[in-house]
Parts: sequence; structure tokens; C-alpha cells
Amino acid sequence: MHQRRVVVVIYSGAQALDIAGPIEVFDTVNRQLAPTGVRYQVEFVSPDAPLVRTCSGMVVAAEPLAAGDGPIDTLLVPGGWGLKEALADRELVGWIGRAAGRSRRVASVCGGAFLLAEAGLLRGRRATTHWAYCAEMAERYPDVTVDREPIFVWDGRFVTSAGVSTGIDMALSLVEADHGAAYALEAARFLVLFFKRNGGQSQFSAILDAQLADRAPIRAAQEWILQHLEQPLPLPEIAERASMSLRNFARVFRREVGTPPGQYIEQMRIARARKLLETTDLPVGQIARRCGFPASETFFRSFGRALELTPNEYRNRFQTLAPSGHIVLPEQPDRSSA
Repeated sequence: MHQRRVVVVIYSGAQALDIAGPIEVFDTVNRQLAPTGVRYQVEFVSPDAPLVRTCSGMVVAAEPLAAGDGPIDTLLVPGGWGLKEALADRELVGWIGRAAGRSRRVASVCGGAFLLAEAGLLRGRRATTHWAYCAEMAERYPDVTVDREPIFVWDGRFVTSAGVSTGIDMALSLVEADHGAAYALEAARFLVLFFKRNGGQSQFSAILDAQLADRAPIRAAQEWILQHLEQPLPLPEIAERASMSLRNFARVFRREVGTPPGQYIEQMRIARARKLLETTDLPVGQIARRCGFPASETFFRSFGRALELTPNEYRNRFQTLAPSGHIVLPEQPDRSSA
């Protein structure tokens, strides 16, 4: 096999980033691979061919659905504001169902999971979609286990991702499965992503949650916590800084942020530890101290509880660095004689 055929099914009103994000990942990896490597061949098909207008107005050139006949490596289905009309298009839904049967794997971005479910592909499976539509999806497709937390979910050969930009994270995971972590991490760095997120990461990032705090004392407490994670951070001291009683602070913090202050602190410490594990070669014990864990054993317990991996397992999976700090890409086997 010299090419992995990726067929993207688009429709009027699809989300442009749902389409562009994953294919930019595939194109970036193609440029890393040696000429003999197994590259991605991306094709666009649509019932609205030849020119399909996305919901943002960007126009994508596509072939008719029939052009997507034959074996497919990855079938990719985006979401978008035109989803309601797409779900009512029986030709499109039926084609997706049939195409999935000749695909090695099937992936969706955001609301694209609705089209997979409508085609009966997610029956009895676990899936996710944009957090704003998880309840609707669960109600509409009761035979699908909808998980609103992860940014993407693997269930067998089906991969569903959450809102919009998480399609990039999902595509990186597909690349990792095809070519290894080094290529996925190098693509993430080339695309100037903050870091490569694993599927188990919540759709609700701690930083976004922090921005949702309305009351100034709680926002100030969050900022102070982030600036002093290496310190013990006793809750009575934080409450005093917010000019609130401990009981009132805990109650208001939980209401504003969505999690108790002690749990929030642990989440922030784990987030910092993940970044240090991904981007540095610091010893794990030193990372634990920098993140405010009093002992390595405490760090290992908290990290394992949050990610079901040890810090070393996480580093081995998500960091591929040479002593110089550069990414090391494995050599591609010579397939010229295959």
C-alpha cells in the first residue's frame, strides 16, 4: 500500500474547519514522509458537487458521491450548520452507511456524528459530539452511548470527535495509529499547536472554565492559584485572599467554576505536569515538586487517577525528543519493491 485513501464527505453548510483541520494534518504528515512512505490521498465527495459552499462561505470543489466508490482507508464526515438538511438527505445518509462498510475506519468531527448515527453506524457504540449537542444526540439516538466529556472517542474502527478544533486532535491520533507518535507530535509542532491532546482530555479545559468565573474575587483566586502551583495552597489562605469565609468561598467557587477549589487545584497541577512531561526532559520527581505535589507518590496517585497512565507512561507516549530537543522521526521502510 503506497497511499491511504481519505474520503471526506461534505455537504452545503458543512463547517469549514471540520474539513480543513484534519486534512491539514494529513498534508503536513505527507510532507514529512519519505517518497516511499505511505501517504494520505485526500478526496472530497458531495451530493452538492461540483462546488459546495460551507457555512462560513468558503467553497470546496468536490466530486459526486459516486466518485467515492471502492475501498476507503478513512471515511471522514464533518459537522456544520447545514446538518439538519444533511440528515434529511436520504441519499447522503444511505451513501455514508454503504461507504462505511468498505472503509477501514470511519471518523466524524463535531455534528458529523449525527450523520453516522443516522446511518445506523453507531448503534451500541460509544461516541461523542460537540458538548452543546450531546443531550440532543442522546435523545435522538438512544442506542448510542453519548459521552460529553472526551474530545474524541475510539470505539473499534469508529472515531468521533467533539467540537470543531478537536477534529485536529482526532486526526493527529489517526496519524499516530498509522505512523507512530513521532510523526503526530512533529505535525502538531509544525501546526503550532500548544500541545497534542489525547482523546481522554475533557472538552471542558481548565483554562476555559477559569474564564467563565463571573465574580472578580473568584477570578483573582484562580489567577493566584495558577501563579503559585508549586506552593502548598491551603484553602483557608486562598479564601482569606478572596476576603471570604472558607465555607462561602468553597460554595461560591464551586458554583462559578463548576468544581470544588481543592479539585480545581489538582486539575491545574496535573495540567502543568502534562505540559512539562511533553516538552521537557526534567526528572519526574522534579516535575512533581514544580507542580506542588509534596511527594512523588502523591503525584503518581493523582496523575494515574486523572489519566489512567503513570507520568513515565504518559511521557513515553506523548514526547519524542532527541537530546538536542528536536523531534526524532523514525525511518520509513523502503516500499519501492512492494
